[in-house]
Amino acid sequence: MTTRYQPGTRVSEYLLEECVGAGTFGEVWRARHHVWDSEHVAVKLPTEPEYVRFLRREGVVVHGLRHPNIIRVMGLDPYAETPYLVMELVRGPSLREVIDAHPQGLPIDVALLVIRGVLRAMATAHEANVIHRDLKPGNVLLNLGEGELTALNADDVKVGDFGLGIGDPDTLRSMVMQSGSIQRDQESGTIAGTLAYMAPELRDSGNEPTPRADLYSIGVMLFEMLTGERPAGAELPSTVRAEVPAALDDVFRKLYARFDRRYEHAQDVLNDLDASVDASGAPVLPPLPEQGGVGTPPPPPRGSATDRCSGCDAVLNALDQFCTQCGQQVSRQVRRCPKCDAYPATDDNYCIMCGTMLAAAE
Repeated sequence: MTTRYQPGTRVSEYLLEECVGAGTFGEVWRARHHVWDSEHVAVKLPTEPEYVRFLRREGVVVHGLRHPNIIRVMGLDPYAETPYLVMELVRGPSLREVIDAHPQGLPIDVALLVIRGVLRAMATAHEANVIHRDLKPGNVLLNLGEGELTALNADDVKVGDFGLGIGDPDTLRSMVMQSGSIQRDQESGTIAGTLAYMAPELRDSGNEPTPRADLYSIGVMLFEMLTGERPAGAELPSTVRAEVPAALDDVFRKLYARFDRRYEHAQDVLNDLDASVDASGAPVLPPLPEQGGVGTPPPPPRGSATDRCSGCDAVLNALDQFCTQCGQQVSRQVRRCPKCDAYPATDDNYCIMCGTMLAAAE
C-alpha cells in the first residue's frame, strides 16, 4: 500500500516498522521501542491536518476507558511535529476479515464470544457517556495473529477507533462521507459500508446520538457474524441459517428495532444473552416451576401401571401425570415446558406443543 511515512521513522520513543492499516485520514503502524526491541505498539498517525483533532479526541476519550475489551491508549501528542497516538498492539485480524473468510457465518460460539466482548466494551464506554458512533466489523480487532478462532478468549476482543466518540452528529456524517467507505449497490440500491451499521436516527435525521445508536450497530454485526450477510427487511438470523438459536433471534430483534423499541443499555443485552444461551449457543433452560404451595400435601406416589386414581379409581399408566378420567394430579411433581407451559410426558425430549428442548426429567 502507498504510505506517507517510511519504515525506520522515529515517532517519540518508537521506530516505525510496518504499516498495518491506512485510511483516508490516517495510517496505523506497528512500531518497536527504540531501546527495548521486544516492546511493540501500534502508532496511529494522521495524514490530513483536519484529522489531528480526532486523533487528540480519541486519545483523551480512550485513556479514560480502562477495559480489557477496549484497545488501550499508551501515549499521545497531537502537538508534536508528527502528531501521534500510541496504542497497545492487537495482532489482528479484524472482525471484518474474519466475517469475509466465513461467508456462511461464524461458529455460533465464536459469534457469541465476540458480541459479548463488544457489549462489555460499550457498557463501559456508555457508563462514561461515550458513544462510539462508528461501530462496525473493521473497528473490532481479534488478538489472534495466526491463531485459530477456537483459541479466542474473552479478552481477545478489542474495540477501537473511538475518534468520533465525542462531537456533533453533522461532523460524524461528514467524516463518514469523506472516508470513502460509503458505497451503494447499483442493482439493489442498498447502502454498504459504514452507513449500513449506522442507526436510522443518525443516518436519516441527524438526531443526537445515544447508546441505542451503538446497540443498533451491534445488532447489524451480530446478524452478519451469524449469517455472513447484513440484515435485510424483516429477516431474522435463523431464517438465513437454521441452526441459529431462537433466543438470538429475540436479541437481534430488540437490537435492530426502531429507536423506541430498541435496547437502552448494553448490560441489558448481556443479561438477556446470559439468561437465554450459554457460551456454545445452547439454550439455557430455567428450572421447572415448583408444584404446590406451602402446606399443600404432595400427590400420592406413583408405582406400576396398575396404580389407580385416588379420586375416581381409574387405572393409571405409569407415565401419567394427571388422571385421564377425572384430571386429578397423580404424580408428585408435574413436568412443565419452560416456554409454553404445556405438560410433556416424563420421557419426552422435546415439547410436543412448541418444540422446545427439555431438561431430563428427574
